[in-house]
Parts: sequence; structure tokens; C-alpha cells
Amino acid sequence: MGIVDFIFSEKRDDRIKQHLLFWSSWYLYIIFTHAANPLGSPEISYFKNPVFTFTESFFTVFAQVPTVYAMLYFVFPHFILKRKYLVSFFWLFILWFLCGAFTLILLGKVMHPLLTMVLPSENIPAVPKIPGTSFVEAVMSTNKGAYTIIASALMLKFGKHWYHHQHRSLQLQKENTEAQLQLLTAQVHPHFLFNTLNNIFSKTQTESPGGSKMIMSLSDMLRYILYEGQKPLVPLKKELMLINDYINLEKIRYGNKLDVHKLTPDKMDNIYIAPLLLLPFVENCFKHGASSMLQNPWINLTVELKDKTLVMKLMNGKAPVNGNGQNKQGIGINNVRQRLELLYKGKYELEIREEKEVFVVDLRVELIEFENMEQEEILPKLKSKNAYA
Repeated sequence: MGIVDFIFSEKRDDRIKQHLLFWSSWYLYIIFTHAANPLGSPEISYFKNPVFTFTESFFTVFAQVPTVYAMLYFVFPHFILKRKYLVSFFWLFILWFLCGAFTLILLGKVMHPLLTMVLPSENIPAVPKIPGTSFVEAVMSTNKGAYTIIASALMLKFGKHWYHHQHRSLQLQKENTEAQLQLLTAQVHPHFLFNTLNNIFSKTQTESPGGSKMIMSLSDMLRYILYEGQKPLVPLKKELMLINDYINLEKIRYGNKLDVHKLTPDKMDNIYIAPLLLLPFVENCFKHGASSMLQNPWINLTVELKDKTLVMKLMNGKAPVNGNGQNKQGIGINNVRQRLELLYKGKYELEIREEKEVFVVDLRVELIEFENMEQEEILPKLKSKNAYA
């Protein structure tokens, strides 16, 4: 691992090493500065009294640790990143003052009694107290290095934050480009199939009306996938109509053997959803559920709207799984998980349970409502609502 990789690594072990290196470097710096100019006792300078020098430096650095981490993990994420600079400076001053007070307490109340048990009295310098010196002045004189260590830690934290932010942005751009290329490649085959189905439909209208109806339904589904699927959002009503058409086609294939119970909302005007988000769950029911059951395959789909939140419960029977023969979730379900995380992060709940003879999907998604909105106007509105955060 290179030095740059180590500095910006987010692994737990590497982060512990980063913090240890940071504080070790600062401790050595304090040792040299304190040894070169010990407060009030020039006769023991330049390591003439190393026990006192190392101890004083240790307590000085120890007192700064809470202040630095309070700045990094409280002030930085809650105020600095949110551009609340006045509040940030207020907290900086408060923490800096508390750091100085803590340093005075450690040096005067803890270090001195400790050293009396280790060093001869002549090797414990007494810090002269200047008459009229107040507690605040003592804090300020003792706490000169606190701003340096706080600023250094914040600069490192901001550098890491900026680096990872840029890295995530580049990664998203790369994934988006790859997804667009995959989409363009995938469009070739559906277009060919769509055009072929239209040709077959024209020939089956007179020869096989039932087959003609099936082809028309499949053609409508392909048209929806090709054209509506390219849009950022589609009306929920259209998405549920697609699922209904798909279920009807499957019912024709299964005949009377398939038992389907379906409940969808009547009123869903102006409610929009990302296209093709629900269909993979229904497809999964037929692929891994109904198709594997020799007798009485069944599917139960319930979709409700609670205000603007879609609540879907999907259950289907499946053949019992023996031993290690567990059904694996396909590409479609994994793709939906990724899209939910990308498009509805923090606004959805998905639970998939596989029991012995039942497969259950529980999904809650907070959708978006638009009134009298043209499709080309939706994307700017989405960005303003941070729907793609």
C-alpha cells in the first residue's frame, strides 16, 4: 500500500494507525518545543530533565485530545460542512478554552503529585506565578499550541473529506457511463423483437384472434419498457397497468392452474414512480415461485397508497427447499436494490423473506406527487427535491 492509499484509507485498522501516527508526531513536536524552552526553568532545558519533559509534554497532548476529536466529529460534520461558520467559531473558542483549563488542572493537580513520587524535589521546577495573573490569562498562556493542533487536524479531515467526495463523484460518473452503454446495447434486441411482433400480429389477426391479443399485449409491454423506461419518472397508474398486463399474460400461459389475487389503489392521480421498479418482483414470483410448483401455484399482490407512500406486499407459493437447495435472487432483484438505494435513499424500506413454502416481499417507498406536470419538467423538479441524492 502506497503512502497516499494509506493516508486516505477508510479501513478500520488503517484509521487507527493514522490516528496513532498523528498523535505520535504531535507528541514528539511538543517534547522538542517544551524541552527547548521549559516554562520558568531554563536550567533544565534541552533534555537535562527528560522525565519531567516527557511527562509535561504527555499531559499537554493528553489534554488536547478531547478538544480535537470534538472538533472533528461534532463541529466539523454538524456546522462546518453545513456552512454554519459563526457557530463553528463559537464552538472552537469554547473547546479551546476548556482545553486550556483541562491542561492547567492536569499539570497542576495531577502531574506535580505524580512527579514528587519519582523525582527529587530539586528536579521538579516550580512555575512562578506572576502577581495579578487571572485564571483566563493562565489558560491563554498555557494553551498556545491548541489552535495549531486543531487547525492541523481539521485540515487533514477536510482533505480526506474532499478526496473521498471527489472519488465518489468520479465513481458515480463511471457507473452512469457504463449503465448508459449497457442500456444502448440492450435496446438493440428489444427493438428487433418489438418490430418482429408487429409483423406477426398482422398475420395472426385473422388466423388466431387469441394469439393476436397475446402478441398485442406483449407488444404494449415492450413499448412501455422501451419508451417509458427511459424517463426519470412515470405515473404510478401506468406502472401498475404494466404489472397487470404481465400477470394477464402469465395467466394465459398457466391457464386455470394459477390462482392470482390482486388489489391495487383506485386513486393515484399525480403520483409518480421510477419506471420498471416493481415489475422485477412480480417476475421473480413466476420465475422462482409459480413455475416451480406442480400443483396449485398462487400469487397474492397488494398495493396501497398511504398519502404518498406506496406499500406493496407480494407473496407467492413455492416448492419446498430441501437441504442446500436455496433459491438465489437473480440479477433483476439485485438491480432493483441498487436503484432503490440510488433513487430513494433514506425513503424506502425493503424486506424479502424466504420461508419453506412462501416467498414474501414487503416494500415501502415514499413517492413524489406532481400536478399537471409535463415529462420534460420532471427532471429539474426532481433535482430540486434531491430525489437523486
